[in-house]
This record gives sequence, structure tokens and C-alpha cells, in this order.
Amino acid sequence: MAVYVDADACPVRAEAERVATRHGARLYLVSNGGLRPSRNTLVDTVIVAEGADEADRWIADRCGPGDVVVTADIPLAARCVEAGARVLRPNGEAFTAANIGQQLAMRDLMADLRAANPLGAGGGGRAFSRADRSRFLDALERELRAAGRG
Repeated sequence: MAVYVDADACPVRAEAERVATRHGARLYLVSNGGLRPSRNTLVDTVIVAEGADEADRWIADRCGPGDVVVTADIPLAARCVEAGARVLRPNGEAFTAANIGQQLAMRDLMADLRAANPLGAGGGGRAFSRADRSRFLDALERELRAAGRG
């Protein structure tokens, strides 16, 4: 059982470390650089080569059943779900076999809408909140318990 975090711009790295450590799970913080290594012996900071999908590729090539992946990247989530991993967004929402197709379709639709709007799509998403952080902690706890049983 391992936890893989797509760590570039991930707002819940510290929370993931805390929960993974409590469960004795190895935690991989994967990024293109710029992360301060943890002193925790259960945490591996993985720096991959520069490139848009290098961290995603590293995670997708290694995760599988019994593992938990934390990412906001929908194509990466799809690859991890297909590999049998449990996948969470940083706000605690789960990507599953039942919803990943819809998530990919919505992502593609929104990309098309942004591309078709010559004035720009407007402001981004809402800010990451305390409630999002709390939902993530609860969801990661549940997923690690389930992965430990399964």
C-alpha cells in the first residue's frame, strides 16, 4: 500500500503525509522540482525530468490495486483508476470507474468551450477552502482503511 501525490501545486501534501504516516504507508511526493524533502522515513520525494507529463507518467507506471493517488489531473486519474488504484482530488472527491468517463468528457467539453471563446473563459475555479481540506483528510483516511482491508 502506497500513496502517490501529484505534488506540483498540490495544497494537501502535509495532510497526505500525516495520514499516510499514521497508516504506515509509503508516500511518494512526485514533482518536477521545487519541493523541500521531508525528514519522514516513509516519505520519498521524487523529482522527475522536466516535461508536462513526466510526473503523471511516473505515478501511472507504478500505482495499482491497494494504492491511493492524489491528483487534480483528470487524465492521470483515469490511468490510475484503470490500473486499479483509488484516486482522490485534493478536495476529497473520488475518481472512480463509475465517474471517470464523465469527468473526462466534461474536461474535454470545457476545453472546447474555452477554445471557442475569443474573449477568454473568465476566472478559474473557486479558492481551496478549509472545508475542502477537511473533506480530503476524511476521504484519504477512508481510502487507506479500505485499501488496507482489500
